[in-house]
Amino acid sequence: MSRPKICASIVNDDLEAIKGVAPLVDLYEVRIDLIGFEWRELTGQLPKPWIACNRKPEEGGMWPGGERERIAELLAALELGAEIIDVELSTQGLADILARVKKRAKCLISYHDMKETPSIDVMKEIMQRQLAAGADICKVVTTAQKFEDNVSTLQLIREFPENRVVSFAMGPLGLISRVLCPLVGGEFIYAAIAAGQEAASGQITANELRKIYSMVRE
Repeated sequence: MSRPKICASIVNDDLEAIKGVAPLVDLYEVRIDLIGFEWRELTGQLPKPWIACNRKPEEGGMWPGGERERIAELLAALELGAEIIDVELSTQGLADILARVKKRAKCLISYHDMKETPSIDVMKEIMQRQLAAGADICKVVTTAQKFEDNVSTLQLIREFPENRVVSFAMGPLGLISRVLCPLVGGEFIYAAIAAGQEAASGQITANELRKIYSMVRE
């Protein structure tokens, strides 16, 4: 089994901590909405490939400005070397944004349900919409209200074996889906750089994840 991929979510400008987890992770997620305008300075010093993300408030983000400014700031990452750009499926003008992104980078199209986990059929339909829009990577993230929600999000990955998928459930009840996502075929899983620096509810640290994966491979 190949080493499960971990994406470390950057939520501040603690460059020492960011570089410190580099041996444990495969890529970074630069959370523009959480870091603030210092994000640009960080990107030139990252030792691994990175995803640019400027999450909208409706899907769990903290971007304080308008939508046009949010997208402009996100697309600025293309000039700074982002390998992947994360754009929400619900974004207005998605087709035009993707056309710009695909000239320079891969596009991750994301969907977040901050309240619950839809049925597997609904999540499959969301995935089909992401693929139809031109996603290089599909991300479907829900909120776990019961243990079975872990199974549903992981099942979604297995339903699309030919595609690059990230799917898991947030919150304390979704912890197992985070751990298992890359073990059942998910493209990667997100992790916190350190305790107290979580980008979303239920996120665990890269160090903890890597310890678990090392035990699985023994």
